[in-house]
Amino acid sequence: MSHNALISSATKTLELERKGIEAIISALQDSLGKAFCEAVEAINQAESNGGRVIVSGMGKSGHVGRKIAATLASTGTPAFFVHPSEAGHGDLGMITEKDAVIALSWSGESVELSALIDYTRRFGVSLISITSNDNSALASASDVRLTLPRADEACPHGLAPTTSTTMQLATGDALAIALLESRGFTAKDYKVFHPGGALGASLKYVRELMHTGDAIPLAGDDLKMSEALLVMSEKSFGCLGITKADGKLAGIITDGDLRRHMSRDLVDMKTGDVMTRSPKTVSPDILASEALNLINSMNITTLFVLENGKPVGILHLHDLLRAKIA
Repeated sequence: MSHNALISSATKTLELERKGIEAIISALQDSLGKAFCEAVEAINQAESNGGRVIVSGMGKSGHVGRKIAATLASTGTPAFFVHPSEAGHGDLGMITEKDAVIALSWSGESVELSALIDYTRRFGVSLISITSNDNSALASASDVRLTLPRADEACPHGLAPTTSTTMQLATGDALAIALLESRGFTAKDYKVFHPGGALGASLKYVRELMHTGDAIPLAGDDLKMSEALLVMSEKSFGCLGITKADGKLAGIITDGDLRRHMSRDLVDMKTGDVMTRSPKTVSPDILASEALNLINSMNITTLFVLENGKPVGILHLHDLLRAKIA
């Protein structure tokens, strides 16, 4: 195939999948919307009773189901995947009456789901189906039916699940985010489940990266600049925090302040006369990624970290770089 033909094929695939997503958006304004809200309520109810979400599906729907379970778990909804074939050979024991089951099958007729469906009906386990056939065996047995609109597969033969799996995946994402927002799940909560990798690094707190104790470059507001320059040089942050008698931060002296006051009299001046008042500061309990945004937006390299107005740490851009946040 030519370069243009390949690009045309890719564009057609994405266009068809986009139409599938748009069809879901339209359906949410109609009957699917009511079922979607019922699904969120059923999952929240299961969790409030100490239950979890069990996701299941066969074939490509199963692969999508694994991702949905992973997304739910990472956003605060306890969830895991149970393979429908394994369910009938003992894994049904993983499911309790407190749980909610999400079963995926585009046709709604996957025979491998039979044991799982029967189990939920027998023990009163909440069953949520994601299918395109409202009259299917799966949908008919479900407590909540998320019946997705039919759409053309991107496969030119109409065989390989493409648009359909995209729609299932998008529906799972929509559920996960709706559940996240309904319980007020925050970035701080998210960090608990994502301690590793670049994402985990971006979710570190300032207090985990800041320099503390004697490393903080501090001086009183009546110190002579001849002495202040020695402290500033020794601490190697390129700045000096100036405190009042009560220990609260009054200002900051940076290289820029030194240049602005450069004269023969500089060494005899007091720190309070040279400092820039009300510098930008952060709390130790904000995310390091938020501190990075402030550093970038203000075009600065350091931030003093305050608690009750008093310096408890200092954060440098290099600290963020070392933590692989910047």
